[in-house]
Amino acid sequence: MASPVLADQPTVTPRPGRPRRRPGFGRRDHVIGWLLIAPAMIYFVIFMLYPALAALYYSFTDWNLRSAASWVGLANYSDLLSDDAKYPHFWKSVQVTLLYTVIAVPLTLVTALAQALLLNMIRRGSGAFRLLLFLPVVTAEAAVGVIWRWLYDPQYGLVNGFLGLFGIPGQNWLNTPELVIPALAFIAAWQCGISMLIYLAGLKGIPGSIREAAIIDGAGPLQRFWKVVVPMLRPTTFYLLVTGVIAALQVFGLVYVILSGGGGRSVTGGPEQSGLTYVLHLYLYAFRYDAMGAACAMSFVLLVFIMIITALQFRFVRQEAS
Repeated sequence: MASPVLADQPTVTPRPGRPRRRPGFGRRDHVIGWLLIAPAMIYFVIFMLYPALAALYYSFTDWNLRSAASWVGLANYSDLLSDDAKYPHFWKSVQVTLLYTVIAVPLTLVTALAQALLLNMIRRGSGAFRLLLFLPVVTAEAAVGVIWRWLYDPQYGLVNGFLGLFGIPGQNWLNTPELVIPALAFIAAWQCGISMLIYLAGLKGIPGSIREAAIIDGAGPLQRFWKVVVPMLRPTTFYLLVTGVIAALQVFGLVYVILSGGGGRSVTGGPEQSGLTYVLHLYLYAFRYDAMGAACAMSFVLLVFIMIITALQFRFVRQEAS
């Protein structure tokens, strides 16, 4: 028996109105979301945004911790860049910091890549080796400084003792102007644990099929390294280069501890200011010479310089890729 033919039903169109909300997503979820991010937002505003804006204001003032700030406009910036009599070691600190960056960053990248390659080849006990190589990163800078002052000791230090095994005369590392920056750069390379782990993750991400294809084509270990590993690690290297340069331009804690001999009041930047890095110079003007306005101006000069260096690095990479 055929089913009865139903009469045409009129099409009902919904009335225009508010878009329907997704199930389970309402005002309560918005409130919970804001509550979850509130601690981070409060921390950012109180301890980062407000101090940065206050430092920007004080950089245009003549201010110390004992008196009220008086507005001087761009005088702090112009004096820093042009008045050598008022700020005699400003450009010296810039030169020292750039020299440290040029030596420390490449040395750190090479050391980190070498450690990552060795760990990538180890099959047993790699976790223990990773822990040992990462320990210098989590060790307090004060402890690292004390240890390396002892290692660099011209009479009892292990560094000179090791060099003596090969007939190389010992050096007074921290009291010879030409050796202060290389000695500090070597410590930075020793603390390359984070870069090592990032390189190791990059090595783990290289497909095995590419290595196998290179072996089939007859590429040796060195050819596989230069033709496969290095190009595949280019994004990782660029990231570490940018972050390494930013960190090197702001080096302070380790230099302060090592060059102060454990007593912070005696730090001056080493012999002939050969270790007077930019942030150490900034610290001395803020808390030793009681010139907070000038120190705030120095901090924003450094900020602009870091932004320019970072932009140049990105531009160079884009040009190379094109």
